[in-house]
Amino acid sequence: MTAKEIVFTSGPIVAPALALPSREIGACVEFQGIVREIEGGAALAGLQYEAYIPMATRLLDRIFDELHAAHGCAAVTFIHRLGWVPVGQASLFVRVLAAHRGPALRFCADAIDRMKADVPIWKRATIRPRR
Repeated sequence: MTAKEIVFTSGPIVAPALALPSREIGACVEFQGIVREIEGGAALAGLQYEAYIPMATRLLDRIFDELHAAHGCAAVTFIHRLGWVPVGQASLFVRVLAAHRGPALRFCADAIDRMKADVPIWKRATIRPRR
């Protein structure tokens, strides 16, 4: 894989400027996970995220290598927010660059599924008080 960027941040996620690693890139897939207001029927104020960053980074690096072998994408940018994330703000940003849209879309979907299943990132919901 040409480029992997894995970032954990406590501030709002800002998507980095798009830089194409080669002239063969024809697809850029971006995903943002937004904290929704209703989860499991409860109204939320937001989510609190924690991660074991050294292990999470190692696992994501390995996952991205495996997905690169399967889908052949050129680059991935992964940004996950830690700490308090209020409703309406992004907790996750993923950008995948590839020659074609199919591999980029599959890489992005598989990366998110694998992150949720295997990577030590935890969230805790804060229920909005009733008025």
